[in-house]
Amino acid sequence: MSAPEVDFYYGIDSRYSYLAATRIDKLAAETGARVNWFPLSSSTLMERRGQNPFAGPPPSGQYDWGFRRRDAEAWADYYGVPFRDPVGRIELDGPLYARACVAAGRMGALEAYSMALFGAVFVDDPERVDREPCIARAATVGLERGAFARCLDDDATTALVESILRRALDAGVFGMPTFIVNGALFWGNDRLALVRHALRRYQGMVAAL
Repeated sequence: MSAPEVDFYYGIDSRYSYLAATRIDKLAAETGARVNWFPLSSSTLMERRGQNPFAGPPPSGQYDWGFRRRDAEAWADYYGVPFRDPVGRIELDGPLYARACVAAGRMGALEAYSMALFGAVFVDDPERVDREPCIARAATVGLERGAFARCLDDDATTALVESILRRALDAGVFGMPTFIVNGALFWGNDRLALVRHALRRYQGMVAAL
């Protein structure tokens, strides 16, 4: 029986993507699933969809920054992982991070680099996480700095960033993190339990064939 697959759409500029990413290895180990990582920019996704719940007054308390910080801190405590909210601490650049992850993926280090960049944004205490720190993080996962910088600026990287964005939009992705299992979409770090359930149910259906 082939392993089930999960498409994981995430943004380095998304606190809940970081939290979910810390559980991916556990999810894969428990279910035998193969997880396909698809990096995006949260801001670009919302711009292309023409819907941004963070523009103007929050439509509900769920989108209040104070609530989101406290909620993320609670999830981090539950998971036992470090968390430092970046809001008010560093300026985030989602489009750059998406490009950087895609570049790392083209060089064979997508997951390791994504976790390293998540660490820069949500764990460490840098003064900034812009182009040069992104390049420096590449070196920490074994990528040569010069080659990574060239890949970051390459037209093929631009094309792949756009291709992933189109794939997400076509799949109905409206926020991050999003997980897709056998065509079913699950949005949010708190849906991981449902993702796990869907994977096990899918495995049972395949085994019964």
